[in-house]
Amino acid sequence: MLPERIIGRYSGKEQGTLLICVGGMHGNEPAGVEALLAMFKMLESEPNTNPDFIFKGRIIGLRGNCRALAQNKRFIEKDLNRQWIPENVIRVKTTPASELEYEDLELKEMLEFIEKEIEDYPSDKVVLLDLHTTTAHGGIFSIPTDDPDSLRIAVELHAPVIKGLLHGVRGTTLQYFCKENFDANIVGVCFESGQHNEPLSISRAIAAITNCLRTLACVDAEHVENKHDSLLIQHSTDLPKVAELITIHNILPGDDFQMAPNYKNFQKVKKGDVLAYDKKGEITAPEDSLILMPLYQKQGDDGFFLVKMLIEFL
Repeated sequence: MLPERIIGRYSGKEQGTLLICVGGMHGNEPAGVEALLAMFKMLESEPNTNPDFIFKGRIIGLRGNCRALAQNKRFIEKDLNRQWIPENVIRVKTTPASELEYEDLELKEMLEFIEKEIEDYPSDKVVLLDLHTTTAHGGIFSIPTDDPDSLRIAVELHAPVIKGLLHGVRGTTLQYFCKENFDANIVGVCFESGQHNEPLSISRAIAAITNCLRTLACVDAEHVENKHDSLLIQHSTDLPKVAELITIHNILPGDDFQMAPNYKNFQKVKKGDVLAYDKKGEITAPEDSLILMPLYQKQGDDGFFLVKMLIEFL
């Protein structure tokens, strides 16, 4: 039996931003779903414990790849977070559901729901917060688009900001959920809260959602506990404030890719260090850099990302 697409919906008495949060875009990343379940429980109880609490706008929580979540797999047939290419979206929307593969169905169902929500709740701003985790341990981080508003939201999540990451991949939610594809002022941000099965990944995702609500003025700053900021800042200590993509190692079918063991997010690597292996032999770092999202799972087409720390602040 598939889990329900919608995790929760909470609306304030005052009009405001529509915040759409997605957890489990990859089915082996349950932390975002668990964080959203906890968030909606807190929102329902908050007015009882805090009579002065005011919520402006609407927050919706969605499960991304329901079919993969049911099997605890990254995806069933293809990576859902690589399918949001405009021409592919058009194909999926115009194809009968009976003729679609699993991830096509997930995209179709999710998009129909989001489009209806945007229509039902007219808002000056729509924000998509995509919650993820990684196979490797190490630091947390946020990924903005090139939109200045996305960058502003990412900075307020109190985690390293990775610029340029979307230039090396195609078909992500962040690339599709933009003003060009919707009749709405919409922007996306991604938050990576830690390792897949680390309990703190749930707590950090809750903190990120809370900070996003504050940044979007859905809740007043005085109603946000300092513990959320402290948790994110604590787990960003000694990490770069801002980093920029250098390169992505793309895995091709038949490469027999295998990541070298024990790499962590933001670990320093030197030029020539052996990072992984494939059928051609060693894969080495092209320059001194920081490694991000080393692949320690069977599914996935991105072996690792290399980034460099930027000196200037945002």
